[in-house]
Amino acid sequence: MNPISDLAESLRTMNPVLNPGTYVFASVKHGVSIEPELILASIRESEGLSVVMNEAAAENRNLEPLFRCAWITLSVNSDLQSVGLTAAFATALGNAGISCNVFAGAYHDHIFVPVDLAEKAMHELRSLQERVS
Repeated sequence: MNPISDLAESLRTMNPVLNPGTYVFASVKHGVSIEPELILASIRESEGLSVVMNEAAAENRNLEPLFRCAWITLSVNSDLQSVGLTAAFATALGNAGISCNVFAGAYHDHIFVPVDLAEKAMHELRSLQERVS
């Protein structure tokens, strides 16, 4: 399937999915090794490797959770060069008082929201999708 770059089409077909489990953001200090298969997402920063991983796996490796979250995947295959999708859903969530942290994968956008606001976030994302349809 070809990636979608049209904003209206991306919003109409974003189809958010709440993944099971609780996840955390954590920072892995230089020189500490974490099995790559446990890391859901990561980025290297000067302070260390920032990771998103399953909460239990982080606890088992004595990583301090910096943010407990739920993981929502937008099913739409959004074009990495498209404009406006992140702004649209971040605005909708922000207007509802829900913070979000976003990772763009090669095929899908992944949104991390406070674990206790996951259902509210799903409602807001579905409402945004319905308004465009």
